Amino acid sequence: MNNAPVVVGGVQALIELLPDLTPNDRSLIERAYHTAETAHAGQMRKSGEPFFSHCVAVATILAELKLDAEAISAALLHDVVEDTDIPLETLRAEFGKSVALIVNGVSKLRNLPEVQMGEKRSKASVDRSYENIRKMALAMNDDVRVVLVKLADRLHNMRTLGYMPAEKQRRIAQETLDIYAPLANRLGIWQFKWELEDLAFRYLNPDKYREIARQVDERRADREGYLKQIMDTLRSEVERAGVTGVIISARPKHIYSIYRKMERKDVAFEHVYDVRALRVIVDTVPHCYQVLGIVHNLWRPVPGEFDDYIAAPKENFYRSLHTAVRDNQGKTLEVQIRTMEMHEHAEYGIAAHWRYKEGRKGHQRDLAFEERINHIRRLMEFGGDTDDAAAFVQKMKAEVFQDRIYVFTPKGDIIDLANGATPIDFAYHVHTDIGHHCRGAKINGRLVNLTYTLKTGDQVDIVTQNRGGPSLDWLNPNLGYVRTERARAKIRHWFRKQNREKSIQQGREVLERELKRLGVLEKTSLEEIGAGFHFDRLEDFLAEVGTGGINGAQIGAHILERENAGDEEPDERSVLVERPTTIPKNGGSGISVLGAGGMLVTLARCCKPVPGDPIVGFITRGRGVMVHRQDCGNIVAEPERRIEVEWGKEDAQSQHAVDIEIVAYDRKGLMLDIATVVADEKINMTSVNVSTKQNIATFYLTIEIGSKEQLSRVLSRLETIKSVTEVHRRYTV
Repeated sequence: MNNAPVVVGGVQALIELLPDLTPNDRSLIERAYHTAETAHAGQMRKSGEPFFSHCVAVATILAELKLDAEAISAALLHDVVEDTDIPLETLRAEFGKSVALIVNGVSKLRNLPEVQMGEKRSKASVDRSYENIRKMALAMNDDVRVVLVKLADRLHNMRTLGYMPAEKQRRIAQETLDIYAPLANRLGIWQFKWELEDLAFRYLNPDKYREIARQVDERRADREGYLKQIMDTLRSEVERAGVTGVIISARPKHIYSIYRKMERKDVAFEHVYDVRALRVIVDTVPHCYQVLGIVHNLWRPVPGEFDDYIAAPKENFYRSLHTAVRDNQGKTLEVQIRTMEMHEHAEYGIAAHWRYKEGRKGHQRDLAFEERINHIRRLMEFGGDTDDAAAFVQKMKAEVFQDRIYVFTPKGDIIDLANGATPIDFAYHVHTDIGHHCRGAKINGRLVNLTYTLKTGDQVDIVTQNRGGPSLDWLNPNLGYVRTERARAKIRHWFRKQNREKSIQQGREVLERELKRLGVLEKTSLEEIGAGFHFDRLEDFLAEVGTGGINGAQIGAHILERENAGDEEPDERSVLVERPTTIPKNGGSGISVLGAGGMLVTLARCCKPVPGDPIVGFITRGRGVMVHRQDCGNIVAEPERRIEVEWGKEDAQSQHAVDIEIVAYDRKGLMLDIATVVADEKINMTSVNVSTKQNIATFYLTIEIGSKEQLSRVLSRLETIKSVTEVHRRYTV
């Protein structure tokens, strides 16, 4: 793409970029050009240039992609409705429904979210920004050209960002790196992706940008001389093998991609392979593999650096062979091999549809283009179940823009999933019913847990049963069964279809199990928890829990937050007389004794309170203040001997003994699995007692934990162990 400042050279200069226009197409662009020029007359940009130059620049970017006349006309007119007095109805009458649809779509996408920069912004402003991002994502379902115009608009704005204040530069650059560059990548438009990334990186990390740019420039002469020798050698061998029509060129070096590889692989600039890179373009797919063989015969392949994206295309339909080799001097070289059609699609992605449109006879359908559009729509399916724009944006960033993995079905079909996906995510991706009836999984022929994290190259075989459906536990993020929003949406939809009474009962069981696990069941009102989630009726709240709309992890977090907030509320009746009395013997945490000081304070062994638990002090005879949980059954009913206490500042190193009860079907290796979970959490287990009756094993553990949050996490993990039926905190009554 041309980075030079745009000079308004008349409509003819724009039309010359599109030699295959029909007379009607030419007329459409000319009329759009003059309408926009007149409408924006007198308007100026921050750079001092006429505002209309921006419209021409956006249209030129799309003309270089060889988009159609409607898209070019819409690009010229994309700011007319917002910034002039020309209404949308006039555009529809003058230029047709398609042009008006694109302009209207782009007009709705102004002021997109300023993300991850930490500025204080009003909630209304943030909500409006997120709603605009949601609209942009969903606009792809109406006409993908809306997003292409918006990407071109952002690209030109990034090219001229230097005229903006520094704070706005960073904000817009971060937004570009978070949203626009990944979106261009999803659409397969490499030309947009690399330039957006480099421009954003320039403003977000200028020192590193300049450092890498300087290193690239300093080695330019040596690199170009080296690559010329390599290209001559390869060209000679390719011609000797009888492969004709080959184009060999040095591949452009993009600063942000170099930086990402340095960070990802933790290597210095000298060890980034694609600093020295070639691209080989051939006529046919067999020639791709033939040239690959020649490259590997000439130089030694680098282990683990070969990717066949022809046999297994990327999720954005990118196809090419990638390999890295070492020459006789030990220098590493990256080589890409592809056909010209693959190259066109790699550079222009979904926009290549319009480049080849004139070459199709009559009204022949572009099936590849339709598949790409359907693919994008499938990616956006997860957003249909939420009206929360902020949640939609976060889901889109996590689901659509994150790195992907490639796994295989038993028949060898390739499935692309979000990085971190599990077998259940895979099952729902293949078919909704397979996900609902998933009961196990084999990875490369070996049975694995359903929380297994899939890796590129895994062959996945899902074990199903005809009865039953998904488990509510799958929706609990602490348990790790499901990690993609698409699978979660399908699971929630399944539960919503179930009988309401059954959902209420399931919700009550989930709620009570979570409260029991946290040790607060007896003292907690279910109605109060429902009200805390903004439900007026308990049944509605339980039904939402029962359908998976609210999961156990959210309930636990809400209870902890509520109790912590309650601990922070001052009691006007109490006065802190002396500094808190600390209890190093029982874990090192401080406890403030309200209304008395200088007394011995001890944590009760029966209920073993930990920071975050509601507590009460009890004045003993000869042993000072004994601190119990408020719901402990061992507190003597003598109100005059009770004293108010509260948790003081927590010592990061403090540990507290907690008793845990685990009930499970007995089996070999069960104790080892329990010990492994405890060890993984870096928790000390001070005692273990086991009783077995009629194949039911009950474990009584005492563990040392640092906070109530850590306790909740380890209880969740213990509950996922195979054959475990119940896990909860217990105390002596």
